[in-house]
Amino acid sequence: MSDSKHRIAIVGTGGIANSHAKAVTSLPERAELVAAVDVDLDRAKEFATKWDIPAVYPSLTELLAAGGVDLVHLCTPPSSHVPLAAECLAADVDILVEKPPTLSLDELDALLEAESASAAQVACIFQHRFGAGAVRLRELVADGVLGRPLVALCNTTWYRDDAYFAVPWRGTFEVEGGGPTMGHGIHQYDLLLSILGPWEKVTALAARQARPTRTEDVSMALVTFENGAIASVVNSLVSPRQTSQLRFDYENATVELEHLYGYKNPDWTITAAPGQESVSDAWSTDLPDVASGHAAQLAAVLDALTTGAPAPVTLAEARNTVELAAAIYASAFTDKPVRRGELTRGTGYAERMGGPGAPW
Repeated sequence: MSDSKHRIAIVGTGGIANSHAKAVTSLPERAELVAAVDVDLDRAKEFATKWDIPAVYPSLTELLAAGGVDLVHLCTPPSSHVPLAAECLAADVDILVEKPPTLSLDELDALLEAESASAAQVACIFQHRFGAGAVRLRELVADGVLGRPLVALCNTTWYRDDAYFAVPWRGTFEVEGGGPTMGHGIHQYDLLLSILGPWEKVTALAARQARPTRTEDVSMALVTFENGAIASVVNSLVSPRQTSQLRFDYENATVELEHLYGYKNPDWTITAAPGQESVSDAWSTDLPDVASGHAAQLAAVLDALTTGAPAPVTLAEARNTVELAAAIYASAFTDKPVRRGELTRGTGYAERMGGPGAPW
């Protein structure tokens, strides 16, 4: 093992762990998989064989005791993220945690406190921020090329059948944190927030239209932003034609993205306003060929860890996204608008995404 490589362990070897393993193995000069951890040791062994991982452990505690790990990827069900991340922080080992990072706003704030007492840090998986199109869009916004943001649309209209919800930890606030608002659409509206910045107020609806779930299977929200932009956000699991769509209308151009679970450069389009044709050239000139995905974010995380900078996406950055999720539930279930900062620590929807529970 080369000392120049980041030694990575994957904790939780279910489906999403394969995306993490693929990301690590795509960067062979910079990182290597040294361990797999799962309470189901047979599953961990099978995963380790598939990805040529030399060590297997039945618990994070045993992994940390053995040492030799620089970065832990947490790929376990959402309800376990906080205690496992806290254990890593206590051992001063950096963490890359799958979405959602926590099940509630209060849990995220508690994890921020644990992070402040550690030499390690927590980065949160929001991989759609890291494709070339999203990076270029943020550059053009920062440079003022697009003008003022006016209107945005953010649609995650996916399809999951009844069998999907047969997995015990799905369809509950206690273990999954919520329905498509927390577990599915969060990737798209995190990208929305990374472009438009801090949100200000949300008015939302949520419903259980068709699926056997204790959470919602559809939510819709109207969101206002500090910069004056307004956006609609739709999260659905009952939409047979699946798509993920983002649209940003600026003074000088419309920028659109349509994909499903990950995008490449051709999935973006830009339409210049009359007289602003040069905006299209600013978009396309020397645009790198970088798709969204775990590999793109992992590369950025390794860059930060190498230089000692905060690793993207920090817990503090992710808080803006988790707070919006909590506010969508609070607004939908109380039939009232919710402002950013209103869900203070210890209050119902800060303690639990669903508050006292869905009204159905």
